[in-house]
Formats: sequence, structure tokens, C-alpha cells
Amino acid sequence: MIIKKFQAETETEAIMMAKEEMGKDAVVLNIKTTKQKGLKRLFKKDVVEVTAALEEKRTTANIPIAQIKKEQEVIVEQEDNKKSSAIEEKLNSLQNMIETKLSATMEENNATDDEQTEKNVNFTFLRLVYGQLLDNEVDEKYANMIIGEIESALKKESNIDSILAGIYQKIILKLGQPQPLELSEGKTKLVFLVGPTGVGKTTTIAKLASEFKLNKKVKVGMITSDTYRIAAVEQLRTYANIMDVPLQVVLTLEEMNSAIKQFSGYDVVFVDTAGRSHKNTEQCDELFHLVNDIELDSEKYEKEIYLVLSTATKYKDLLKITDIYDNLKDYRLIFTKVDETSAIGNILNIKLKTNSPLSYITGGQAVPDDIAVVDMQKIAKQLLGGSE
Repeated sequence: MIIKKFQAETETEAIMMAKEEMGKDAVVLNIKTTKQKGLKRLFKKDVVEVTAALEEKRTTANIPIAQIKKEQEVIVEQEDNKKSSAIEEKLNSLQNMIETKLSATMEENNATDDEQTEKNVNFTFLRLVYGQLLDNEVDEKYANMIIGEIESALKKESNIDSILAGIYQKIILKLGQPQPLELSEGKTKLVFLVGPTGVGKTTTIAKLASEFKLNKKVKVGMITSDTYRIAAVEQLRTYANIMDVPLQVVLTLEEMNSAIKQFSGYDVVFVDTAGRSHKNTEQCDELFHLVNDIELDSEKYEKEIYLVLSTATKYKDLLKITDIYDNLKDYRLIFTKVDETSAIGNILNIKLKTNSPLSYITGGQAVPDDIAVVDMQKIAKQLLGGSE
């Protein structure tokens, strides 16, 4: 779906503009009259804004303009009208919040109508957004990359609304599409959760197992090799008993292979592994051996690996952790403990650093409630300073 905004002095003129550019099949989603006050008089007149939508017809033309347009519109292509309205509300909320900061900043600088040009306002706005990203602990190089890409694409007639929409979409594009766990018909899905100590792997497995067992009604099994942590096996066994899910405890690769064969015919088997410090190379090598060297019949089994990280972990430690876990290829990312931090920049940082897809996000101990597929729009909004 393609969504565009059209501004004119009257509602009729704005709708005509939409029909002329998008065709007769364009649908009007929203009509809003904006009366400019205060500093906005510098670069905006009172206008009627019409938001129109059109189902996009795919084209195979391979030209730069089409590619750029596809990148900008990928966020809204698969959204229905209800979802589109929600995006509009988020952008309006973020715009109001940042414009308030912009007004305060300009007043502090004693700016007057004669002194401040549209170019200066756009620059100040981008600087505020950049500061907001840094406040959310987005790595400076990624914040520079996002702002730089937007700044280079600015047109002379760009205003705050279009700049914010561009940044919002740019962040979502960089976060990518979420890749949650999906089952394969006729095959057993082996799901390994790996990661450092204390990030909540066992609780996350319980949440996922509960979701698939109770809500999706599939056949679930569990394996644990976490015999190092006190009471770890008993914790998972308690969850397994509550859900009526079989649990196998393994110590070696041979026992892992045997346990996997016992779960032949199951829809999904969750494997809990012992937490390994990135500073202990020997222990990490044991884990990689256990995960990488299992014997699988490709006609019966599929393997997926999820690296579980805490959002509250220091960024410099996350960099070292992901460097070590590069020995496990093609893993997806799960971020836990989002309720324990006020800055979520690490989600974007690690996504861009590893180029691994995001899958789930967790916060709290409730099973299975406190887990969800990553919502890219929500994360983008929070990174820009919006509330949840």
C-alpha cells in the first residue's frame, strides 16, 4: 500500500491533487486542517492536509527511482487502513513532542522571524533528533548514518513533518522485518537458545514453549544442557510439568543426539543451554561444539539458533559478546529485560552490528505473557522519544 500526504489551501484542492497523482482508485484516509501558530509561520501556511492511500501494483522495472520509492514505502505496503491510521497518530505525536523542543531551543537562542530561515529550522530539528537518538544510547556512528542519509535527501521544500516521517521510516527499515519462530510441516524444529549468563534464557524458553503448547496447540518437547547453574534443571522441569511437556537432561553431544532422536515427530523442541561468559573461551567452545556438531537428518529436522541478550547490558560488553558468538552462524536475536532500562538503543546497535534478524522481546517474569514479536514501529517511536 502506498500512502501519501497532499496539502492545499482547500480540502477540494488537496483531494484533487491526490486523485491526479495517485489515480481514481486512491482512498482518502484522513483530512486535517492545520492552522500555523508561533514559529511555524516562518515556513508554513494554513493548509488542509489529505492523507490518501493506494494499493501498490508491483513492477519489475529496475530503475533507481523505483528502488528508492520501494524503500521509503516498504513500511506501509502491507498495512491495512487501520494500521495506517495508527502510524499517522504516532508520527503526529512525535512531531508535536519534537516541535515543542524545537520552539524552546529557538527561544533560548533568541531567534526572531527575520533571523531564522527554513534551512536553519530543519538543521535545528535534525540536531534535536540526533540528540534524542544519542540519549537512547544509539551508537554515534549509527545515529550519524541515519541523520546523514536523511540530510542528504532533504529537498528545498522539506518541512518538519516530512523529515520526521523520513527518519521514522529509515529506522524501521534498518531494524528490518522481524523473524519469529515458524514451524515447518513434516519436520521437527530444534530451537537452541544461547547467550551469556543471567539474560533469562530459561524463562524465555518457558514463555515460548507455553505459547506453542497452549496457544498454538502443537507438540512441544524440551531439552536442557544447563547443568552448571544451581537449580536450573529444576526450574525448567517445573515449567515442563505445569505444561505437561517432556524434558530431557543432557551432558554431552552424544546424549544430545540421543535426546533429539527421542523427540522425532514432535513439532518443536526447545533446547536450553548453559550461560557462557564471553571471557571464558573454553566454555564457549564447549557450547559451540554442542550446537554446531549435532547429527541431524535434514529430512526430519530443522535447526534454529537464537542469541538471547539483555537490553540492559552495557553496549561495550554486547560488542564483545556478539564477537564471540559469531562462531554460531545465522542466529536470530532475542532481547530481554526491556523493563529494566530506559534506553533501548542497544536493540538497533546490535541489529546493525550483527546484521542478524530480530525476533522476540521480553520484559517481566510472567509466563507466557511477557514476550512478544519485536514491534519495529514501537521501537522506532521510542528511539525518537515517544512513549510506549
